[in-house]
Formats: sequence, C-alpha cells, structure tokens
Amino acid sequence: MQGSIKDYLMLHMIVLIWGFTAILGLLISLPALELVFYRTLIASFGVALLFWWKKKPMLIPTSEMVKVVGTGFLIALHWILFFWSARVSTASVCLAGMATTSLWTAFVEPFFNRSKIKWYEVALGFLVISGLLVIFKFETGYWLGLAMALASAFLAACFSVINGRLTQRHNPYTITFYEMAGACLFTLLFMPVYSVYLTDGAGVQWVWQGLDWLWLLILGGVCTVYAFSVSVELMKRLSVFSINLTINLEPVYGIVLAVLVFGEKEKMTQEFYLGTLIILVSVLIYPVLNFLNKRRKAIRTIQ
Repeated sequence: MQGSIKDYLMLHMIVLIWGFTAILGLLISLPALELVFYRTLIASFGVALLFWWKKKPMLIPTSEMVKVVGTGFLIALHWILFFWSARVSTASVCLAGMATTSLWTAFVEPFFNRSKIKWYEVALGFLVISGLLVIFKFETGYWLGLAMALASAFLAACFSVINGRLTQRHNPYTITFYEMAGACLFTLLFMPVYSVYLTDGAGVQWVWQGLDWLWLLILGGVCTVYAFSVSVELMKRLSVFSINLTINLEPVYGIVLAVLVFGEKEKMTQEFYLGTLIILVSVLIYPVLNFLNKRRKAIRTIQ
C-alpha cells in the first residue's frame, strides 16, 4: 500500500469534513442515540438513491451481507459510546480517550492480518496520545466517560481494520449502504433498553427542532455518505494505521472550525498549538518511518 499525494490530500479533506461533525453535534438538539439513528437512516437512504439513480445492483452474497451489517453494529456502538462519553464526562476526556484509536490499531491490525506488530506504530500512537492530552488538559474524576471513549476508540480500530479487508471485495458505496443500514438497525434494536433505563423516564426524542433537519441532512449526506465512502475507498491504497493516525487530526480541525463558526466562544491556548505540533509531527513522521522500514526489508531481501 503506497498511496499517492492525492490520496493523502483526499484523506485530510475527509478528516476536515469529519471535524465539522463536532460542530453539527452542537447544532443538533437530539440526544446521542436519536442522532445516530437519524444519521444512519439518512445515510442509508442516500446511498440507496445513489444506486437507484446509477441503476447499479446493490445485492451481495448473504454471508458477506451478514459480515458488513455486523460491522455496521460496531460502527453504531462506536458512535453512541462517543457521544455518551462526552455527555457523562467532558469533551476533553472523550477526545483524549479517542486519541488511543491509532494505538489500538497498532495491535488490532497485525492481529487480523496475522502480521508482526511494528514498534514505530506503537510509539507514534503514544506520541499522538501525549499531543491530545496536552491540547485537552486531561481531567480526572470521569472514569465512566474515559472508559466509554476507550471502548469507542477500540471499536473504531476494529471496524477500520475490517473495512480494510471488505474494501478488497466490495464497492465502497455498497459497504457504506449495508454498514449504515446495520448501524440504523442496531439503534432500533437498542431503543427499548435505552428508553426504559437510560432516559430518566423522558423516553425517546423523535421530534426535530428548528434547523435540525438541515444539519442532519448535512451530517448524513456529506459527513457520512460521501466522507465515509471515500475513506473506505482510500483503504485500498493506504494502510489502516496511517488512516487512523491522520484521523487524530479530527479534533484539531474541529476546534479550528469551531473558532471560525462560533468566534470568541472558542479560544485556543498555547497548549493547543503545542499539542497540535506533536500530532502533526507524528502524522508526518509515519510515512518516513514506513519508507525506511520498507527500504530496510528490501535491502535484506537483496542481500
């Protein structure tokens, strides 16, 4: 996997779009589970309309469909845990926990692919964590939120690695459709438990307010259908670890966009710039270390 400069630029554009989801999450009035339900429902219909317009078949073998839909279950749980983590703790704790995605990937990817763990991927994973901890000033006393964020990060690593394998066999938009449909189905199956035990008697909030419909369309269409499908496509040419390492820039992009949208309400400290620099260094170092590692292996092969 040796992606071109265009691939890496496209990846950063996708991460920039995902950074905007944080702003959309603030603009949408719905709670976490309802937000994930509508996001995945809109995304499923969006991809289905795309297939209908292009008159292309959507069906895949049943065994493969079960795998992709099951991956959608993981994605739904990942998003739900992510949003709940921020609600029960703080955004800082949540994002600090999500910073472990690349570290989880450094272990999960070799396990799935039956390859050796690369020491520099683990080292860069820890470097990214240190950068995000500097940015978000890690807070103690929120063990539940941190546990949810760590679980969400682990799920993100798992479904990313699985998608890296699925994309070798199926069209990215086919994968997106069945995964979003699976994620939507998971939220529906979880609704009874959620409404009884996790809403403090308020029940499920189905009704949109104000411009929720517009923000949900952007979230489901641009940030999910387009961005998710392109990210799956990039997995054909980029390693899962390099993708997840770059995705660590999502909160950085999100804060910059928040400053542009909300103005003075979002202030960046010196720690933000220091942490950003640490993350950027880790992202830029990875291709260099990966190249040196491949070169070393090539020299050994020749010898």
